[in-house]
Amino acid sequence: MDSQETRKPLLEVKHLKKWFTAKSSPFSGKKVYIKAVDDVSFQLYPGETLGVVGESGCGKSTMGRSVLRLIEPTAGEIVFEDQDFMKLRSGELRKSRSKMQIIFQDPYASLNPRMTIGDIIAEPLEIQWKTSGEEIRKRVLETMEIVGLNTKYYNRYPHEFSGGQRQRIGIARAIVLRPELMVCDEPVSALDVSIQAQVINLLRRLQKQMGMAYIFISHDLSVIKHISDRVAVMYLGHVVEISDKADLYQNTLHPYTKALLSAIPVPDRHTKREKIILEGDLPSPANPPSGCVFHTRCFMAREICGKEAPEMKDYGNGHCCACHFAGEWNK
Repeated sequence: MDSQETRKPLLEVKHLKKWFTAKSSPFSGKKVYIKAVDDVSFQLYPGETLGVVGESGCGKSTMGRSVLRLIEPTAGEIVFEDQDFMKLRSGELRKSRSKMQIIFQDPYASLNPRMTIGDIIAEPLEIQWKTSGEEIRKRVLETMEIVGLNTKYYNRYPHEFSGGQRQRIGIARAIVLRPELMVCDEPVSALDVSIQAQVINLLRRLQKQMGMAYIFISHDLSVIKHISDRVAVMYLGHVVEISDKADLYQNTLHPYTKALLSAIPVPDRHTKREKIILEGDLPSPANPPSGCVFHTRCFMAREICGKEAPEMKDYGNGHCCACHFAGEWNK
């Protein structure tokens, strides 16, 4: 694989924001902004997997859906295949949808219980293709075989399947158009551990066969380590560290990433690891802390952290971090 310097990004996200409006109280007309995603930037290259990890409520899923414009971003720039995705309207946007798909977290709620499996998988084709029903049926049956679903289940309904099988149906629906970009929104978190491994291996195989790029969202650092090429760590709507997978795990720079990694269970009981316990709760995105958003829970926080927001800096080999004292424990 070529180095990132010689490759062109498939997707560029620049200063992406998604703010929701809400009332400050049930009896007040005053609006507040919930900053679910606040100034996120990254690049995604063809055929690679960018893992996105962070606590629940940090904005991972909102970021993924904003990139696809399933929810409209408040601000920012999204460039997909050298095209400004934010400026597309109606027919152009629908056409681009064939190249960008999503796998949802809940493999039951994301499937229409009134539709057969064949109809569910065929729906994207019916929207995008102008061709005969026989052509569509042929592609659906082919896709079912690719994801490991027996084609005799074509006329069955979602409630007749297990959780793992339902997620395979969701994956089949997502890949039936042969997309170039896939957002995987915690696709294995609702599954048993043994089924998780099967689904992850399926996703890796599909990526190799079809050359898709993944944005893989998860709160499980072990899963992220297994499937990702690069990893972005999110906290309170911000990307605080992004790096090649190996460098992130071996040369952690941000205190929040350090705390997350310390919580990964160690299979060897003789191996001891210092566990970092973060104090307090995740602050409200409606009223984020001043300066560095992590300083209220950071074990390295100093006076400057509450006053000035750190810039995202490259510390070498594309390892970027937003911290005033990045990696100071390694010195």
